Amino acid sequence: MKKRFLYYELSRYLEHKNALVVTGMRQVGKTTLLRQIFDELARPKIWFDLDNPLDQLFFEDQDYHAVYKRLLNEAGNPPGRLFVFLDEIQNFPPITRIIKFLTDHYGTKFIVTGSSNFYLKNLFPESMSGRKFLFVLHPLSFREYLYFKGEADMTPVSQFPHPEVQSRHYHEKHAFNYEQFIEYGGFPEVVSTADPSLKKMILKNIFASFFEKDLRILSDIKDIRELRDMILLLVPRTGNLLDMTRLAAELGINRVKAYQFIDFLQGVFFIHLVPKYSKSNDRSVAGGKKVYFSDTGLLNIIGKVNEGQLFENAVANQLKHYGSLSFYTKRNSTEIDFILDQQMAVEVKKTGTPADIAKLKDNARQLGITTSYLVSGKYLDMDGFISPVGI
Repeated sequence: MKKRFLYYELSRYLEHKNALVVTGMRQVGKTTLLRQIFDELARPKIWFDLDNPLDQLFFEDQDYHAVYKRLLNEAGNPPGRLFVFLDEIQNFPPITRIIKFLTDHYGTKFIVTGSSNFYLKNLFPESMSGRKFLFVLHPLSFREYLYFKGEADMTPVSQFPHPEVQSRHYHEKHAFNYEQFIEYGGFPEVVSTADPSLKKMILKNIFASFFEKDLRILSDIKDIRELRDMILLLVPRTGNLLDMTRLAAELGINRVKAYQFIDFLQGVFFIHLVPKYSKSNDRSVAGGKKVYFSDTGLLNIIGKVNEGQLFENAVANQLKHYGSLSFYTKRNSTEIDFILDQQMAVEVKKTGTPADIAKLKDNARQLGITTSYLVSGKYLDMDGFISPVGI
């Protein structure tokens, strides 16, 4: 089974004292990732699935020294440091206190998964600060998509842009793959499935799983229906500014509740918001931000957007692997789709032109940004063009 790029990043920290926490959307492969590390780790180790009440029972003890002794006994009383793998820790909140205690007193190494930041941000006690490394596993990037398809090596590339994959040959070679990528998204099971109808069925199941599991925190049926309706209203707003007052009015709820829903959808990685560019880059308020779905396949299953919106959403998902995103607008006259780490301007056009590159460079210069690129679905053989298949 092929490994995600994050596997190699996590492997670098296995000997460090800190717990490793992997979060992300459901079905992106968190459990598979941890199982691969577990299977190849030649150290004393033990696995628990905290979706299973019997596995939770193992940790239900106020005496944490006794918990450690049970762990050792379960692992066969091996010498050396014990590695404990925990899947879906949000199902058993007391586990974080045990993680802290056993890390501090016995040097136990924990490698764990949690379904979302919505659960995890309040799950870990303040005392765990400095004792954990947090990693987010996203749907497959396009480079990972090509790797899973057997058309690229497994070497992660952190540099953007990648000059070696900007040729016309590379663009045309992978144009069809990219169309498939933005149509069906980057969930590993979807990518590894050939039949288009089966791909759609899997995506529908992923969406259903989101409602069955992530929405358990919303016990009120009315809340679940309102959140469903909000998701449907967000689809046509893809790539556009969120007007929270109008959104709340259309849903028939107050703005506070609308913000809570948006915060929840971000916390479970269902959507991500891109704030306006500013030197301070205040990200505390959802209003005035552009909304994107975290997987374009899921977006296509929920509703339909135009080609330009889908293309821009796909590029937004690719760019966020390289840093923080913002966008720039000035009185609706000057616009830049994305600014990466406040240092690089990126414009997205399904069919770009040389005039688009010239306009982008001029707009970027007004902000003091000297590096700019046009991402276009149509190949342009000139400086300032970036192919989406090379991101």
